[in-house]
Amino acid sequence: MSEPTPYAAAPVGAPVAKWNVLSIVSLVTSVIGLSLVGIITGHIGMSQIKKTGEQGKVLAIIGLILGYLGFVVALILGILFVIALSLDGVNSY
Repeated sequence: MSEPTPYAAAPVGAPVAKWNVLSIVSLVTSVIGLSLVGIITGHIGMSQIKKTGEQGKVLAIIGLILGYLGFVVALILGILFVIALSLDGVNSY
């Protein structure tokens, strides 16, 4: 009888696809409210994904969308805040 081998052979399969780190950073920073960082890293990540073929295109796109939405909301709130301050200054006599 032959004895069993002490170690099983490692399975050989397809290589594991690499994820683009900047696309993940874009999504996370956009979700936590750092819109400008999410926009910048999303664009850089998309460029890297085109060159390298890494995974993460959808994450970068979602990060860009959330980043731009957050930026627009912050801009509108900032404009409304300035308007409210200027109206308060006019009526303070």
